[in-house]
Amino acid sequence: MSETGHLDHPEDITAFYQPVMARVITKQRLTEMMVLLRLQLDSAEPLDHNPGEFLQISLPGYGEAPISFCSSPTQTKSFELCVAAVGNLSEAMHDLRPGDFLGVRGPYGHGFPIEEMRDRDILCVAGGIGLAPLRSLIKYVADRRPEFERMVLVYGARMPDEQLFKDDLDVWDAREDFETLYTVDEPDDQWTGRTGVVTEPLREEVQINPERTTAVVVGPPVMYRFVAAELLEKGMSEENILFSLERRFKCGMGKCGHCQLNDLYVCQDGPVFRYTDLIGRSEAIEVWAPEDERE
Repeated sequence: MSETGHLDHPEDITAFYQPVMARVITKQRLTEMMVLLRLQLDSAEPLDHNPGEFLQISLPGYGEAPISFCSSPTQTKSFELCVAAVGNLSEAMHDLRPGDFLGVRGPYGHGFPIEEMRDRDILCVAGGIGLAPLRSLIKYVADRRPEFERMVLVYGARMPDEQLFKDDLDVWDAREDFETLYTVDEPDDQWTGRTGVVTEPLREEVQINPERTTAVVVGPPVMYRFVAAELLEKGMSEENILFSLERRFKCGMGKCGHCQLNDLYVCQDGPVFRYTDLIGRSEAIEVWAPEDERE
């Protein structure tokens, strides 16, 4: 494979399209719409993925879909996927039980630039189910904590019962070497924490050194432009702001064009992009750019 993640030789195509089998080890319901599956390859070999990458998941009779890792590669004997029930395949995956099998292809894509992030402050901003792919990075930093400086997590959910990974949220909140700010848009009677959209604690409570901070943003597209505006207001350079994009991946290998973003293939060139990669691309600018006009 080339450094961009694209195939170098046509003879590689068969191997890329051939899924291998993975077995469900455990299943945990996180919310009404989300389940967490822990899986292991039938061969028991590690997948050796990077935080931010994804797999193509398949079930006979239901098709195939991309799902990002939500576990760290430091967890070598198994891997985890957070699955939202939004279609026939994902709903069928919700019915899987320990011992059942599914097909996997990958890992694919370019994830978070871990080597460049070492010895820097990490600011993670997650919205809704965007915490799932971001969890792969957070857990990696937690397991390799001496390799990074500050670790700040700002997470917003629509409602308290839609928060993902509540056990993890409690663990991260209790760590002295993590800084956590959690908020919800619509509190219930039991909620005693922050209320408001995720940009509010980011704006009002987070102080950063922009020269030594890498910001990672994952969530619904509507939030990206507003988070970008807040980060730029804090003095961050566009080069050090990372977004993980979602597109309708089909092949996962940059051949079908379903995820094409002008001259980029999100499945291979991403899904993690620098803010500078997105500026000037007409299909991205409406979603990712803040309010200021850009040529």
